Amino acid sequence: MKKISIFDIKGGEILANPVITSAYQILLAEGTVLQKDYIENLNDLGIAEVYIQEARVKRSRGEIKTATREMEIICKAQVKNVLEKHIYRENKELEKLRDTASVIIESILEEDNITDRMIEIKERNADIYEHSLNCCVLSIILGMRMNFKPDVIHAIGIGCLLHDMGLRYISVKYSNIDINNMPENQKIEYKKHPVYGYSSIEKEDWLDDISKNIILYHHEKLDGTGYPFRRKKLAKEISVMSICDTFDEMICGIGCKQKKVYRAIEYLKSNKNTKFDGSIVDEFLKIVAVYPIGSYVLTNTGEIGMVVRQNDKFPERPVIRILNDDGRDVYQGVILDLLKENSVFIEEVIN
Repeated sequence: MKKISIFDIKGGEILANPVITSAYQILLAEGTVLQKDYIENLNDLGIAEVYIQEARVKRSRGEIKTATREMEIICKAQVKNVLEKHIYRENKELEKLRDTASVIIESILEEDNITDRMIEIKERNADIYEHSLNCCVLSIILGMRMNFKPDVIHAIGIGCLLHDMGLRYISVKYSNIDINNMPENQKIEYKKHPVYGYSSIEKEDWLDDISKNIILYHHEKLDGTGYPFRRKKLAKEISVMSICDTFDEMICGIGCKQKKVYRAIEYLKSNKNTKFDGSIVDEFLKIVAVYPIGSYVLTNTGEIGMVVRQNDKFPERPVIRILNDDGRDVYQGVILDLLKENSVFIEEVIN
């Protein structure tokens, strides 16, 4: 084991000790394969040195995937660090998130056929920083699937990282609370957060108009039921982010009651071509593997099953093999195609 400056990272080194912040948050776990892209983010977080194993190894395909997960951790820390220090219209620190978006895009591009694979999504409790990062990843992948130009994808990424910065300017509690059930004065205040966020960055020339408009319009809906302006016409880039944002808010419980993943999926499907661009919803659903093959699930009828096959274009309605019925083993399992069994749906994933 030896200690090195972060500026001596060449890529491929293995951490001998975890990287921990002053608040005792683990950014990078022991055994992480380092990348040169980490240098700037570590420096921004005030970390000058790391301990590495003596021997460097060539990164394998599997290690890149591990590093991608670790990059998500450090990028979340970067987003949190920047936004927590941000003061209204004091935007010098915010520009760092432009580089963070670039790192996320590069990390996604390192994954083989990422735009052709389904992403495993799980409901979770999350703060606005993790939520912003997840929206960024989903929106970038969706933008790639839709063949957006690289500069547009980058602008979407930055807009996603900044889209909820206006929530820092309000005192309304919004975690696992449906805004429609808030007292009227709190509801009005909450719905101002896109304007607060946009007002703080509208004059920044380093931000593309796409990024700015994502911050301002991410809660607008095509049927005019959104806010803050009840705008009905949305650019494709904003629609991409709006769909990803709505989905992730629902499974995190940000500005709404937390929902199961399949409920969030059903909401998007039932509102496509009304609140949301139907063609983009369809593309989004192709990348979300709500119930990956091999997942153990509990149905609304009380049966436990395992996902054995996906139904094309309907990943939330897979084919499952029932493993037991009221606690009794079922011989060889009963196969249920949930696309045909309309009264059966999955209640939850069993770990």
